[in-house]
Amino acid sequence: MPVRKLKNYAFIGFCIFCALFGLVVLTSVLYSLIGKGISGIGLHIFTELTPGPGSQGGLKNAIIGSLILTGLGILIAAPLGVLAGTWLSESPQSSKIAETLRFLNGMLMSAPSILVGLFVYKVVVVTTGSFSGWAGAIALAILALPIIVSTTEEMLRLVPTTLKEAGSGLGAPRWRVITQLCYRAAGPGIITGILLSVARITGETAPLLFTALNSNFMSTDLDKPMANLPVTIYQYAMSPFESWNDLAWAGALLITVFILIINILATVLPRWIKARKAAK
Repeated sequence: MPVRKLKNYAFIGFCIFCALFGLVVLTSVLYSLIGKGISGIGLHIFTELTPGPGSQGGLKNAIIGSLILTGLGILIAAPLGVLAGTWLSESPQSSKIAETLRFLNGMLMSAPSILVGLFVYKVVVVTTGSFSGWAGAIALAILALPIIVSTTEEMLRLVPTTLKEAGSGLGAPRWRVITQLCYRAAGPGIITGILLSVARITGETAPLLFTALNSNFMSTDLDKPMANLPVTIYQYAMSPFESWNDLAWAGALLITVFILIINILATVLPRWIKARKAAK
């Protein structure tokens, strides 16, 4: 057999081995997560507050706090990200400012989340003198921002130039062409980017440790420390109490299922929107 074919078969075999190894690792993680997490899932998870040491309870305040922090973070990041991505898509390729912003956006996308948490801690927590929900939401917004910016820019650049020229030829100003033509055409892709950013920040623990911290009480006051699921899981998983360990596994399973649903929506929703547009 020629050496070239041997190298080809060896490379294909190595690729198959790597794929199988990754699947085995993923399956083992999911098996442990589902096996230990499903036993702790019950109605009490959603109706009872986080318990004291060695006590029984649920994750109601942590779940609600996580939803508030994630939702507020996306509300902050989405408008800023879409507008920034729009500006970058409309900027000429030779623009030094746009190229610098793209480079910084790429760096922010790959930056460790703990550095973002430390930055917000220094700027917000130290300045205000207190951990708060606002600080946590700002940290999550910073993490979500680069995904939305890059997705928006790429989707708007895929809009045909002829569509923009047609709108301009009818006398529409540039802002109306962007908002009523480009956004409609790139809408499904932009929505996908926003949903992926939600999945990105949902399970973040490090930035919330330095910003929102945690709370064992039910509170929606964003000026104070707020309960959240990632930090609660971290604290309970490290504790010696079995009841807290069970809640940690249950919370980890809830986050995993939520991220799975978001990723499914990110795949299905844009196709559904396109199908509805085509049907009209």
